Amino acid sequence: MTGHKLETVSGVGYEKFIGFRRQLHQYPELSGEEFETTKAIKGWLEEAGIRVLDYSLATGVIAEVGGLHTGGPVIALRADIDALPVQEETDLEFASKIPGKMHACGHDFHTASLLGTAYALKEREGELQGTVRLIFQPAEEKAAGAKQVVDSGALEGVQAIFGMHNKPDLPVGTIGIKGGPLMAAADGFIVEIAGKGSHAAVPEAGIDPIVTAAHVITALQSIVSRNVSSLQSAVISVTKLNSGTAWNVIPDKAVLEGTIRTFDEQVRVEVLERFGQVVEGVAAAFGTSAGVRWIGGPPPVNNDEALAELGLEAAAAGGFQAIEAVPSPAGEDFAIYQRHIPGLFVFMGTAGTQEWHHPAFTLDEAAIPVSIRFLTELAERALTRLRGRQG
Repeated sequence: MTGHKLETVSGVGYEKFIGFRRQLHQYPELSGEEFETTKAIKGWLEEAGIRVLDYSLATGVIAEVGGLHTGGPVIALRADIDALPVQEETDLEFASKIPGKMHACGHDFHTASLLGTAYALKEREGELQGTVRLIFQPAEEKAAGAKQVVDSGALEGVQAIFGMHNKPDLPVGTIGIKGGPLMAAADGFIVEIAGKGSHAAVPEAGIDPIVTAAHVITALQSIVSRNVSSLQSAVISVTKLNSGTAWNVIPDKAVLEGTIRTFDEQVRVEVLERFGQVVEGVAAAFGTSAGVRWIGGPPPVNNDEALAELGLEAAAAGGFQAIEAVPSPAGEDFAIYQRHIPGLFVFMGTAGTQEWHHPAFTLDEAAIPVSIRFLTELAERALTRLRGRQG
């Protein structure tokens, strides 16, 4: 379909897929709870005659289009389907009907876009130079879904994978594409500092964990400035500090929580190692003990350079503006797939009014046709390119 702009998909207008998005938006489901979302996706795929595959996933859908020519390559397109525990604060006619739950990260947009792409590819199935596996992934917000998909075997035989995320600060029709690091590794930490409680009037009778915690927080800030090259990037944020029960009692424990974001795997390893050393050393200096419990997040999203070039070609063929994406310190478990096969993750401009996870998050639905056209073009080009390499 090089250079061809779809006006309709499978004989219907883009309003159909906007309607899919609005239905999903009204009935959001959290990570691991996407049962009705899964049923809806399966129904919409089967309506178009798209074959749904049987994998051992409690939620989420794996489907395929193409494969009519023997020996062709297999690529995958992925969208995430889960919502967030956020109370919606928009005035949309199709606002969430589920209290305390919202598609505040645009996964409904991602799902609708992949459904539209599936319909478009089905319409052109006889021309596809291979197979497109469609991954509607659960539990991205808990960084668990990609691993579930991999463990199910749904990535077996796939040679390349593609995904996208809406980007509110980019206009509709603009696509952010970049080879190399795009999104950060997202690791969480819980630090427990054990001291010795006493009366606040006689601190010498105890060992104050709050004072230790204050020094730990300060010392942690030196890791990035003194252990990470100025040509690299890392963030350490302490976001929570709990200690004490009364104004006149020195407690026996303090707990810190927060996150570390890095874009390079080696930097990630070094920062986490140094983090533990700093915590242990400062705690010992104040006569306390401390332990670190890690909340493992996804590794960095690291785009394949050749696939990024392919993305630029697809954007140009579709008449879209491609820009070099600015890396985001947010995490994305699409990175799990890239540990197994080459992958490309792009930012799709949606001209939103708020950033991800905000209760007033919105996006311009005119980006749905753009996403469908781009992903369709990208899938066809990837299959043709890989087929050419085979023969």
